[in-house]
Formats: sequence, structure tokens, C-alpha cells
Amino acid sequence: MSSSATYLPVLVQICLAAGVAAVVIGASHLIGQRMRKRTRLTDEAYECGVKSDGAPHTRFSVKFYITAMLFILFDIEVVFLIPWAVVYREFLAHNIEIIAPILFFIFVIVLGLLYEVRKGALEWEK
Repeated sequence: MSSSATYLPVLVQICLAAGVAAVVIGASHLIGQRMRKRTRLTDEAYECGVKSDGAPHTRFSVKFYITAMLFILFDIEVVFLIPWAVVYREFLAHNIEIIAPILFFIFVIVLGLLYEVRKGALEWEK
């Protein structure tokens, strides 16, 4: 098999991705809201055909962002714990102890959680 034949699937995928991107961009320009200058809905939020009453960009509370950051922090913890749990048996088979580093990692995460609870970061309303 020649080297150019091995790259044929990659070329087909690149062409398909470029084609889909071109169709999506073209469709948004053809039927998008910018083409409807004659209507008064150009920069307004669209909600089931009913005109909006408030501002289109609502402000979020700082508590929302703090909660989101804490969620990401503990989500990253799970990302580190799952691979550790999978390879733990392999390390035990070779008599390599890795429980102490992961317990230290969990201790630091729990310490951070206790700090956040004590500071009231998880209380939604004050």
C-alpha cells in the first residue's frame, strides 16, 4: 500500500469537515438574524416569539462563579483519582506502594473543602 493511500481517509475527513463548516457558515448568513434588517428583532433576544421585557444580558452573582470554580476543582480531583484507581492493582502486583501520595492528595482536597465550608463559599444565600 502506498503512502498516499494511507492518508486518503484523513484527506476525506478534512474535506468533509471543511464542507460542513462552509455549509453552516453559509446557512447562518443566509437565514441568520443579520439578514432581517427590515424587522426590529435584530439585536433582541428571541424567546418563543414573545418580546423580551428585561435586559438581554443578565448579570450573574459572584456566588455562581465561586460555585462553578469549586465544581471544576473537585471535578479535576476525580480526573486524577480515576486513573489512580485503575492502575493501583498494577502497582500492588509489583510491590510498589502508592497509597501514601494519593492519601496526601485527598487530604489536601478535603482540607480545601473544609476551608471553603468554613468561609461560607457553599452557602448560596447569606
